[in-house]
Amino acid sequence: MTFTDTPHAPQPVVGDRRRWFALAIVMTAAFMDLVDVTIVNIAIPSIQHDEGATFSQIQWITAGYALAFAAGLVTGGRLGDIHGRKRVFLFGIGGFTLASALCGLAVNPEMLVASRILQGAMAALMVPQVLSIVHATFPAHERGKVFGLFGAIVGLGAVSGPLLGALLTEWNLFGLEWRPIFLINLPVGIAGLILGSRFITESKAPRALKLDLVGVALVTLGLLMLIYPLTRGRELGWPLWGYVSMAGALVVFAALVAYERNKSARDGSPLIELSLFKVKSFAAGIAVQTVFGIGLGVFFLVWTLYMQIGLGWSPLRAGLTGVPFSVAVSVAAGMSVQLLVPSYGRKVLQAGALVMGAGVLIYIWEAGRYGQSITSWQMALPLVVMGVGMGLIVAPLTDAVLSEVPREHAGSASGLINTVQQMGNALGLGLVSVVFFGVIDERLEGAEVGPAFADGFQYALGWVAAVMGVIFLLMFALPKRPAQHVEGAQDAPAAVEKEPELVS
Repeated sequence: MTFTDTPHAPQPVVGDRRRWFALAIVMTAAFMDLVDVTIVNIAIPSIQHDEGATFSQIQWITAGYALAFAAGLVTGGRLGDIHGRKRVFLFGIGGFTLASALCGLAVNPEMLVASRILQGAMAALMVPQVLSIVHATFPAHERGKVFGLFGAIVGLGAVSGPLLGALLTEWNLFGLEWRPIFLINLPVGIAGLILGSRFITESKAPRALKLDLVGVALVTLGLLMLIYPLTRGRELGWPLWGYVSMAGALVVFAALVAYERNKSARDGSPLIELSLFKVKSFAAGIAVQTVFGIGLGVFFLVWTLYMQIGLGWSPLRAGLTGVPFSVAVSVAAGMSVQLLVPSYGRKVLQAGALVMGAGVLIYIWEAGRYGQSITSWQMALPLVVMGVGMGLIVAPLTDAVLSEVPREHAGSASGLINTVQQMGNALGLGLVSVVFFGVIDERLEGAEVGPAFADGFQYALGWVAAVMGVIFLLMFALPKRPAQHVEGAQDAPAAVEKEPELVS
């Protein structure tokens, strides 16, 4: 039986207890994706040491995931609209579980990179369905509670990911070294696959947008032409083809704009809705998301390498050192949305950029002041300041970016926001070769490693501080106080433009 969610059609069944099981399943999948990103960061130095991976390969272990995830997000959402959110979600979680197994069983760095790219592609199928399934399963009056739970899951993932990765790496279960950080997904994914097939209700969009595979191909090609030379250039002595490739990426992006304009006129289903960029606040917000993603991509990888290789700390100590940062982000994010933004609007986000930049500058000073003898307690101050700044930005930013977007384009805009942040993250990870490895001598020995990594860390953080300054300036183009006319824009990015069709 098929029915459409209209005033004359049945709504999601309030008394159906299965919806809470479905919620637990999709939230677990979202948690698995969130943790997977942070859990890998903390294990990167162990992977590099145990597998003999080059620095460009360890960049691709993280950047490959982010790139595949970004390139597939919008398409993943549309596939769910067309073929059914439940069906695509189950395919995604099954593929994510298989890719996790391949990562855990990788016999060399090349296999690990390829498996991580597959894992990112499967996450792009799985994650967009989460909010769409919630939107289709829960009536409107219950969604506030549900999205509150989702926010808590995000916070929990931010805190527990590094600790879980540190513990699994430190324990060296069954002599598997870092591999359990991936293998832990297997029982979770299998359980999600079995339970999801039973408890999740199928839903589709009655008027789903068409796929834009050419657009996806152009985006992916352009980013590869930009990021690959960045990650490999230093190792290869910056060959001419690298500069040609990066210049060619601009040509590909220009072709993408022309193609998207033509596709929009032809069938109204482009990958990127170019008309959105006529909205000044949205265009500025997309720039903020991209630049912010670049800054985070640089910071988190460099920070991990600095603590574990530069300072010689264990994964567990590095993971515990990051706890104040994660807690500060969660607390500040809650305060910014509930207390500060309603009263001060855009100033809260700009204050966040300045506070985070101040935390970075404090970290640079401490790293130079204490050198190799720096302690976790001494790092707590800059990390808390940075976490507060980041929390003031991340929670209200999406609402600020979407506030002036027409309702009919809110779904496309939300998908694009998430996509560009991941793309920025991938680009930031690629830039680590320039802003960190680029100032470190490749032939370091023994006692030279620590000071060199400390110097590289300070240099890279200088770039991150500059990024925060750029973000502060870009935020002047955001509305002073986010408007409220785009109802539900954040609640269901993949389902705002159309009501779901429930299939039973």
